Amino acid sequence: MQQIQFIGNLCNDPELRQTNTGTQVCSFSVAVNRRFKDKDGNTATDFFRVTAWRGLAENCSKYLVKGKKVFVAGELQPHEYTTKDGSTRTSLDVQADNVEFLSPKEQEAQAAQEQRRPGSKDSDYFTDVNPNTLPF
Repeated sequence: MQQIQFIGNLCNDPELRQTNTGTQVCSFSVAVNRRFKDKDGNTATDFFRVTAWRGLAENCSKYLVKGKKVFVAGELQPHEYTTKDGSTRTSLDVQADNVEFLSPKEQEAQAAQEQRRPGSKDSDYFTDVNPNTLPF
């Protein structure tokens, strides 16, 4: 059994599509900074192509956007492709078993506010709560 886990930021918005049988699949890339800097003081970054399936694919497509921080756990799978110059290359893609959304709530609230339709008010989305009525 092999497993990879990493935390990073989305490089692009997730792309949701369906297979011929109707199964949902979502693809996105994640940038992961290495812990240590090189001799010039630069931090190296690794880029992972991630694929999520079915319900996980739908959630990733619905809630993730470029720049959000995520935890990804899954299995590495080799993928061969041919470049424009005709050479064959291999990349290691991640088939995600688990994707956890790690961006702070402030960023999520800001992203949600940016996605609202023009002219909407906060009262259209939120309900006032009296803190004295909370059970904790």
